Amino acid sequence: MTISQLEYVLAVAKHQNFTEAAKHSFVTQPTLSMQIQKLEDELDIKIFNRKKKPIALTEIGKKIVDQAKIIVGESKRMNDIVDQQKGYIGGEFRLGIIPTIIPTLLPMFLKVFIKKYPKVNLIINELTTEEIIRQLSNGSIDVGIAATPLENEAIKERVLYYEPFVGFIPKNHRLFASKILDVNDLDISEILLLEDGHCFKDNIINLCNPTKHMSPKHFELESGNFATLIKLAKEGLGMTLLPHLDTLELSEKDKEFLREFEKPVPAREVSLIHHKSQLKIQMIEALKSSIDAVIRGAITFSDVNIISPIQK
Repeated sequence: MTISQLEYVLAVAKHQNFTEAAKHSFVTQPTLSMQIQKLEDELDIKIFNRKKKPIALTEIGKKIVDQAKIIVGESKRMNDIVDQQKGYIGGEFRLGIIPTIIPTLLPMFLKVFIKKYPKVNLIINELTTEEIIRQLSNGSIDVGIAATPLENEAIKERVLYYEPFVGFIPKNHRLFASKILDVNDLDISEILLLEDGHCFKDNIINLCNPTKHMSPKHFELESGNFATLIKLAKEGLGMTLLPHLDTLELSEKDKEFLREFEKPVPAREVSLIHHKSQLKIQMIEALKSSIDAVIRGAITFSDVNIISPIQK
């Protein structure tokens, strides 16, 4: 059994196609197939069901892939140890960001980071918090950006900023005349929410008292993006809450619907997170420094009340 064989197995599991896996592994398809066959013969099992289209993992193959991720990840840590000793900032760096943060934060720091650290090959994935934690644990990614605290002993958190919530209130809403919002006036049944799986939805549920101001709902909607929620709010179908960074590029006309909260302002904590055994500390520090440099001018609120996401 070799590390290369395990890397080929992971490539096929990812692409579900031997030709594509060989292409991304920079070997010929016969070479890749032969090496995987050798591994299967050595273990006396079938890792892949080649009769299915696309190619699928067998039950034992799923377990082999899980273990292969750990072994390959650990083998790459040898280079991380050397890079750490040398203070080298370069090579592959895999980052996961939750959906409610990636559209606003990524454009702010990406250009700065890649210009300052040209030797880093930054690979970015949009992932849920649950998936980020899973991939940090199995070594599929190096670092994540998510709402915290997570209360996971295996995960270290480095706070980046505290992002206030802002109300988006249409003209026909009972709170439109309010200059400043009071959390106690919120009615969860009136708030347009993101769909399940978004921790920002959990933030809002945590923020509101579900036993107060409960009005009957005429319809239910859970959207996957803030743009849809804003459009529906403008149609008078409810209010919504937005992260502060999502309000910066609204039109001046739409900004008339924004209402800030009285202090302490409800906010979410956003952090860089990584596994406690992570060795790419130089890259993590470089990423944090790049984000710190651009976020300082965008969020200047103080006296915030951190609303933690519900942990599932």
